[in-house]
Amino acid sequence: MPIGTNVKGKMVAALRRLGFDKVFDTDFGADLTIMEEANEFIERVQNGGKLPMITSCSPGWINYCEHYFPDMLDNLSTCKSPQQMTGAMIKTWYAEQNGLDPKDIVVVSIMPCTAKKYEIHRADQDAAGYPDIDIVLTTRELARMINRAHINFTDLPDEEFDPALGITTGAGAIFGATGGVMEAALRTAADWITGKDLSVIDYYTDVRGTDGIKTATYDIKDLTIKVGVASGLANAKELLNRVREGEHFDFIEIMCCPGGCVNGGGQPLQPSSIYNFTDLKTKRAKALYDEDKELPIRKSHKSPIIEKLYKEYLEKPGSHKAHELLHTSYSAKVKPVK
Repeated sequence: MPIGTNVKGKMVAALRRLGFDKVFDTDFGADLTIMEEANEFIERVQNGGKLPMITSCSPGWINYCEHYFPDMLDNLSTCKSPQQMTGAMIKTWYAEQNGLDPKDIVVVSIMPCTAKKYEIHRADQDAAGYPDIDIVLTTRELARMINRAHINFTDLPDEEFDPALGITTGAGAIFGATGGVMEAALRTAADWITGKDLSVIDYYTDVRGTDGIKTATYDIKDLTIKVGVASGLANAKELLNRVREGEHFDFIEIMCCPGGCVNGGGQPLQPSSIYNFTDLKTKRAKALYDEDKELPIRKSHKSPIIEKLYKEYLEKPGSHKAHELLHTSYSAKVKPVK
């Protein structure tokens, strides 16, 4: 199939044929992450909190920060990643709704990232008293399982995610591309800051593209917000050293892999005859941005399942319960290295 083909529906169908009882969309967790992260950012801006706030979705980046930039751990958002938030909600809210004991639920996460395997063993990732996620498989490992089961992937019909956690937005869809987390967060933060449902959604596209470092400045109501986006740890190091040297930023997104999660270490491999002459990360990212454009809801806080979750269970973004279930902590591993 052409590189950049959206195979979400076929992946759902394949997972059901492999024997999974339920198949949920991690984009739900991405929307939930935006709710907590946008709220955290606004609280820091309005209450004199630690800035720049730095995103915390990439476990490879988090591990790097704990080792090489421990002086900036207070800058990290305390939000868990979409993977961990999804698992936390499956084993708490979903379990309670469906009369399930969380100890009887095994959550298998399909990820483009090898560092996600490490993330599930971190401390403070067990909202229900059990690990939020039990097993992580990379997309490459899933492809091998599909082949081993003799499932003809290209002939599968497109199937929908299970509905309880399956409603997602365009903001959640673009998380996998570098700049996507920042753009999604700004869509929600801008609405909350202005108190309006802003109609211009594609205002924050300066952070798109595969450049290693991108910066932009946005005027939102009476605030001027400077943002930075880095993908690849060499670029992260350069951007954070600029912060150490005094350059001002309000909000920074960092992803461990160049180009973001679409270029993760667990993604399908291509031969050098393709890899050396094809911009894989751009083609894959385009599929996410195309999906964003086609979805009827493009802001995380407009998702009906997210609204229901807060109304019935979490109360509001940043609530005590939300912090217990959806936030985490960090610890310095070594002294700072410049």
